Amino acid sequence: MFPMNLPNVLTVLRIMLVPVVVVALLGNSPAGDVLAAVVFALASLTDFIDGYLARARGDETAFGKLMDPLADKLLIVAALLSLVSLHRLAAWVAMVIITRELAVTMLRMGATHQGVVIGASWLGKLKTVVQILTVLAVIAVAGSPAWLQVAIYLMVVVTVVSGLDYFFGLRRHVLAARKATREAVERGATGTGGSTLAPATGARSQGAGGPGRGLG
Repeated sequence: MFPMNLPNVLTVLRIMLVPVVVVALLGNSPAGDVLAAVVFALASLTDFIDGYLARARGDETAFGKLMDPLADKLLIVAALLSLVSLHRLAAWVAMVIITRELAVTMLRMGATHQGVVIGASWLGKLKTVVQILTVLAVIAVAGSPAWLQVAIYLMVVVTVVSGLDYFFGLRRHVLAARKATREAVERGATGTGGSTLAPATGARSQGAGGPGRGLG
């Protein structure tokens, strides 16, 4: 069970709105595009609201850091696949974006298993905004005007660049975590050795034991 706070509830709500967007797009309803655009916009809006509330209220949790970007990916990927099936978006665009999102998701899950949880960077947030606005435009705008094609190419470029940024950022975090763990082990071993050799030396024992307690 996830921590029951408002930001996490909004994240779960965003996930639940994903099938609504898909049905609205593929349902062949006269007002399907309008409904899909409205629901997609509302679902996207919850992304900004839950992030703001989490920071303002101090409700940031590991669940939120992991599931918030995952909910964004589910919403975007579902909309992309629906638009491709309707021949309103090139398949290669969707494949590039989906490949990036899957790769980042797997890297994020692997990092979480190692105890490293990374929130979205500014470039990742920019990518999300560009994706949301572009997909919303593809849903709401009839035809393929030139500006929309430019926006689609821009979305692809920002998506790929942010993926590379996440990969190298994750690598730095993992290496830093391993270094910190190694230093903690070495300091712990030094502290144990110091207390064994000089148990009566108060200043020395405190100096060796202090960092060990802090790191533990």
